[in-house]
Amino acid sequence: MAEIDANGAAAPGFDPDVLRGKYRQERDKRLRSDGNEQYIEARGHFAGYTEDPYVTPGFTREPVDREVEVAIVGGGFSGMLAAVRLRERGVTDIVILEKGGDFGGTWYWNRYPGAQCDIDAYCYLPLLEETGYIPKEKYSYAEEIYAHSKRIGETYDLYSIALFQTGVDALRWEESSRSWRLETSRGDRIKARFVIMAQGPVGNGKLPGIPGIETFKGHSFHTSRWDYDYTGGNAKGNLHRLADKRVAVIGTGATAIQCIPYVGKHAKQLYVFQRTPSSVDERGNTPTDPDWAAALQTGWQRERRENFNDIVVGNPFTVDLVADRWTDIFNRLMVSGFGKTLSGPEALQQMEWVDFEKMNEIRGRVDSIVADPATAEALKPWYRQFCKRPTFNDEYLPTFNLPNVTLVDVSISKGVERITENGLVANGKLYEVDCIIYATGFEISTSLKRRLAIDVTGSNDISIHDHWAQRVKTLHGFTTTGFPNWFFMGVSQNGLSVNMTSMFDEQAQHIAYLIDEAGKRQVTRLEPTPEAQAQWDSFIRGMGQTNRDFAESCTPGYYNGEGRRPAVPQLEPFAGSINKFHALLADWREQGDMAGLNLE
Repeated sequence: MAEIDANGAAAPGFDPDVLRGKYRQERDKRLRSDGNEQYIEARGHFAGYTEDPYVTPGFTREPVDREVEVAIVGGGFSGMLAAVRLRERGVTDIVILEKGGDFGGTWYWNRYPGAQCDIDAYCYLPLLEETGYIPKEKYSYAEEIYAHSKRIGETYDLYSIALFQTGVDALRWEESSRSWRLETSRGDRIKARFVIMAQGPVGNGKLPGIPGIETFKGHSFHTSRWDYDYTGGNAKGNLHRLADKRVAVIGTGATAIQCIPYVGKHAKQLYVFQRTPSSVDERGNTPTDPDWAAALQTGWQRERRENFNDIVVGNPFTVDLVADRWTDIFNRLMVSGFGKTLSGPEALQQMEWVDFEKMNEIRGRVDSIVADPATAEALKPWYRQFCKRPTFNDEYLPTFNLPNVTLVDVSISKGVERITENGLVANGKLYEVDCIIYATGFEISTSLKRRLAIDVTGSNDISIHDHWAQRVKTLHGFTTTGFPNWFFMGVSQNGLSVNMTSMFDEQAQHIAYLIDEAGKRQVTRLEPTPEAQAQWDSFIRGMGQTNRDFAESCTPGYYNGEGRRPAVPQLEPFAGSINKFHALLADWREQGDMAGLNLE
């Protein structure tokens, strides 16, 4: 912590003005005029980047013709949780539509080497108590997470209600039948009384729109479709087929942090093209203690998740059950050196100073690990800790000490300048490579129309994209006026947590309550009143000004629309504690009058 002066005030031990200036300078040199438009969709020439490499080609089936009570779009954790919580309430007439070949969502697609959750697995993997499973390690790798997805599917018999390898193209509300008609990639004729959109916030991989990207004649792929036929090995490594290959990795976010150590270990030459370095802290993964696991009592996972959620927003707590780098960060940011929770301007100043101190430690860690001074300097993040999602890895920084690994800093040119038939041009130099790996993440802050990729038409023939053209408008983040019986699981206008499965579980429970109550009350049409929706929208906007100001001061990234405030705000969460948001929903349900909803 910062030193304390004679008056009990924090003495930072550094010049805050100098650091603020450095942060602005580094932000401004990376700021691009095209914002999110710098990324292109994986279509046309790049359509193969979205194909499913994990299923047998040529799959066909007869179209399905049926009516159901609930259709769930998406078979990741959010969709599975929605189905589980509905079934717990006795709602069983359900269909799940998933474009992948199995359950898992992000963890079905992400099978790149080193893929791992960055949240304590005992918090992150949902339904652990219900399925009787304890993760092998504190931070699970993708294989275990995918296996747990299948475990949930088997435990709750979700396979019997799932239509895999099936994309949803359009949804249309039919007032006459008070149901939704779904159009799918398989020609299905499905009507559903209720629809739950559970596609998650990380569905579509994004590609940088680098000039000439389509001209490259070597091999290339996106990390969400890792090509082990080309690299050899598997998610645990042994990428032996790269031994004679010159490889470029574009991107240095969470995905790259995890896969670069494996590529660097095996490639003949690895070039890492970095525009903005990540904050890389220690991971410190450990196997599960069997004695600890044996002593767990009923309700332990909810207690652990809520404890974590409290800590990460500075709520009072008596014990840190997770005790990792996440909770260390938030403890230091939210609590003063005297152990009291701060508030007002004092809190903002203390948080900024502790943030400076923490990021100085992160930058010092780079110096302590990376041998080459120039490379170390380029790997230092100059921004506030939560301008980007922090990363945690023990192998990434040492990789840059390998003689076959070269960091290419493209911050001045704001990215790779162009791609040619045989390589990449950066800082005026051609880097010839055999393979380009795009570790550029997923579309999170691009337009809803682009991310959703489904034409949703509500009452009065209104498209959701027109309805939300000016801004997202909801009640509690789940329902919107003009789209009856339609529920949206996501990160806008509701509680947000770094542990997203905890967030999705609470969303699933609330939506299951709404559908169950509609059935009990013989309601066939449910949507927010315009007044309630406007009130919630105003409430969210009022809470979020401090967050917006912070985001706009940050280095460009998906948290702030690549440094450009989007015309349509997409990420406007409830600005308080997610536990507080969950309590708000619980109180709303307890009232029992379904306030703010028009019920017919």
